[in-house]
Amino acid sequence: MIKTYFMDIRQLQENTVYEKALSHISPYRRQKIALLKHQKDKDRSLAAALSLHQALTEYGLEERMMEYDIGEQGKPYFRYHPEICFSLSHSGDYAICSIGEETIGNDIEQIRDGRLRVAERFFAEDEVLWIKQAETAEEKDERMFRLWTLKESFLKVTGLGMSLPLKDFTVSITGNGTVRIRQSVDEKNYFAKEYQMPVLESEGYKISVCSTSDDFAMEIEQTQVRNIIGML
Repeated sequence: MIKTYFMDIRQLQENTVYEKALSHISPYRRQKIALLKHQKDKDRSLAAALSLHQALTEYGLEERMMEYDIGEQGKPYFRYHPEICFSLSHSGDYAICSIGEETIGNDIEQIRDGRLRVAERFFAEDEVLWIKQAETAEEKDERMFRLWTLKESFLKVTGLGMSLPLKDFTVSITGNGTVRIRQSVDEKNYFAKEYQMPVLESEGYKISVCSTSDDFAMEIEQTQVRNIIGML
């Protein structure tokens, strides 16, 4: 099963909490955080690592003990546990981690207005039409970011990233919320799930996860930093 965890980075605003949490993640993750210039970017990266830690406890593992290698497309994987796949993302005040035994891509984005021109320039024609069919500006923005997160998660699950033009595949969402991906990148079948949480929805966040498996957990789980610090 593919599970997804989210964490509010505002839990890390206290220096003592931040420093203690930082000491409980792997050298690889600490090095990546050290290279970031802005504190909020550091907080997001640390929150993603802590969510990955929580996810790994399902396998009886700890993130701070993991060793990483880099794949052909630059995507990290676990050197001694390549069978465990994961994907990290962050936006605004939240970070997410998805984990499972099938290839995964995920994305979280905070809705921002005035981005329709981005869709018109980069999205597939059918996607732009679906956005424009919305009755209000707010609904257009919501549809835009639903597609954005779904398309980004697909880019990540394929490993191609932004080397794959966004117009080269089409995401559609039916009236009952079913997501379909029409693509010619490869012969695999891809499935996607959107997650909603009241706290995230109220702050305007959209979350999507894409995989070659359709065995997604029904709900997204929250990561509490103090629980993790006490756990180690």
